[in-house]
Amino acid sequence: MTGRRVSKGGRSAPPFLPILALLVCATALSAVSREEDAVDFHEVVSAPEFAARRAAYVSHIAESEGGGTFAQLVRMAAGRAPDWRPIERSLDKIDHRHDCADFDLHGLLRLLYQFSGSPGLSSEQWDRIRRTVLGFKYWPDEPGVDSMCTWSENHHILFASAGYLAGQRYPDAVFTNSGKTGRDQMAVMRPRVMRWLELRFRTGFSEWLSNVYYDEDLVALLNLVDFCDDEEIATRAAMVLDLLCADIALNSFRGVFGGTHGRTYENERKYARHENTTATQYLLFGRGAAHAGGISAPCLALSERYRPPRVLFEIANDLHARDTEIRQRMGIRVRDAARWGLGFKSVEDGMTWLSLEAYAHPLTINLFVDMLDAFNWWENAFFEDAKAFRRLLGFCRNWRVLPLVALFFRHDVCRNTREEVNIYTYRTPDYMLSTAQDYRKGYGGDQQHIWQATLGPDAVCFTSHPARRHGRSPNYWTGYGTLPRAAQIENVVIEIYNVARKPSLYVANELFFTHAWLPRDRFEECIERDGWVFARRGDGYLAFYSQHPYRWQTERGDDQDREMIVDSPRNVFICEMGRRATDGEFTEFVRRILDAPVVIDGLRVTYQSPSQGHIAWDWTGPLLHNGAPVELREYPRYDSPYGRVAFPNDAAVFRCNGHWLELEWAAARREASAFLEP
Repeated sequence: MTGRRVSKGGRSAPPFLPILALLVCATALSAVSREEDAVDFHEVVSAPEFAARRAAYVSHIAESEGGGTFAQLVRMAAGRAPDWRPIERSLDKIDHRHDCADFDLHGLLRLLYQFSGSPGLSSEQWDRIRRTVLGFKYWPDEPGVDSMCTWSENHHILFASAGYLAGQRYPDAVFTNSGKTGRDQMAVMRPRVMRWLELRFRTGFSEWLSNVYYDEDLVALLNLVDFCDDEEIATRAAMVLDLLCADIALNSFRGVFGGTHGRTYENERKYARHENTTATQYLLFGRGAAHAGGISAPCLALSERYRPPRVLFEIANDLHARDTEIRQRMGIRVRDAARWGLGFKSVEDGMTWLSLEAYAHPLTINLFVDMLDAFNWWENAFFEDAKAFRRLLGFCRNWRVLPLVALFFRHDVCRNTREEVNIYTYRTPDYMLSTAQDYRKGYGGDQQHIWQATLGPDAVCFTSHPARRHGRSPNYWTGYGTLPRAAQIENVVIEIYNVARKPSLYVANELFFTHAWLPRDRFEECIERDGWVFARRGDGYLAFYSQHPYRWQTERGDDQDREMIVDSPRNVFICEMGRRATDGEFTEFVRRILDAPVVIDGLRVTYQSPSQGHIAWDWTGPLLHNGAPVELREYPRYDSPYGRVAFPNDAAVFRCNGHWLELEWAAARREASAFLEP
């Protein structure tokens, strides 16, 4: 972190001359500066220096037409006039309190802090921005009915940090919706920001490895680092940023954030170019795509204070010589509330529980109903399902049986809840395989993504049980009707689906089959034989097995010849990865897999893997590897060749290729061998 210059009445304009000078360098980077190439996906490092990547990204965004508020920030940084229309649309969205208004609000806050007084906007336009910021609803206890999501993990920090930074910007002004002064608002928001930061540093993210919502977390954290006058908050935000970027570095393969995800959606599952973090990866690690997707990349490119540690660049690009095992634990368990200083009475604790979407957990459901009353969330569109059961909920609460009802329907009503997860990722020079180990088998799913094999930006494989054809998540490709039991040993993952009809209040299973995404056209070679599908991309190999017969989707559309449908609610899938350096030619890999016995009896499977030996897995027992049980729980916070960090995390150290990063929470200490400089 570097120093900041502050002038009377606000912050001084940032030193953009260095950025403009760097734009000259971008002309030499034709592979990433020309419009037709700038959106290409870079599987190898496109430019070795952060300054060059940053300049190329700023140049591309500044020269592109359109874009939202965040793109206009980049245009202003490049010395160009912003387009007022997308900024005005953001203002209207915020004024009307539409969902995700907090995303746009952070763009306006960066505009106010970093570009205040810029002649690119008129005095009337600056006044409009000020009125919108002063009139917003920053927390659900403030006046007004709305249908904003204020509570999930990313929204929690977006709202809390926006409220703090807006109060800091206008400390003596009265915020017209809440009636608080800016200083009052800062005092209210500071504990919320600090609690969120501490839980993320010590326990990780409930929206683990999200290739959607890490993008939003980054925006809130970067704004805190860049603009917060409280050095403790700014430093701790930078430390959490480091760990978030470490998550991406550890669980990415050549620019694809291809790990298991706590929350993601259909397009982000299928195509890395749609991941919100793709442009951020390009800036941080040199891989990915310098496109206009996502909102964190503009903030990272314009950040004056946050400098990514060099060791994270080294970790992300350490793909040349070794196979790497990475274990992580993230999140908390509701039953461990006391360990984290949480209870089940106050709405402040309730907001923390809702950050992992524990709406109807038996231990939190009474508090959730209290929050529906306290915040008049009965009128929030997100809770229209709860409103439909308002009388029943009130009756059950009055008779003190609400937790019992939640317990009976837990497999359905707790489908959103993201408690502790243990993550295993195996990364090689030619592929990556990642799994949420034995995660909530048999529960309904919402937006989780349990496992993925990655060989390239679109050459991926995963499975799911579709909850329904259409509608909000969970649906056909987003989330799960029923979560499988999945486990991974290095390059092999086995998952068992046991889909059944269960009592439900929220989402009832409608479809009783499973399916896989395996886009054959994105691989260079594909062979089908004896229940196995074999695919090759470059020197990476994939073998994918279905217990029951499968068929390819034949209807015209995106899924044609890419979706494998298995017409059975109970099914075992096996995926084994290989590569030329360890498995020889593709034909040899195929032959050895076909010779490997697979025995399935009900929901028990044994597989004699050519690379791993004997593996046994079933619906209830331990995972056995050559007769010995494999530990699937209680992982450290981080465990990899780059460092081992205990859970919960109090201090973290990462090392790679002579570079290092050291973080110590109690002392708010952040030190590194080197930082990426603009």
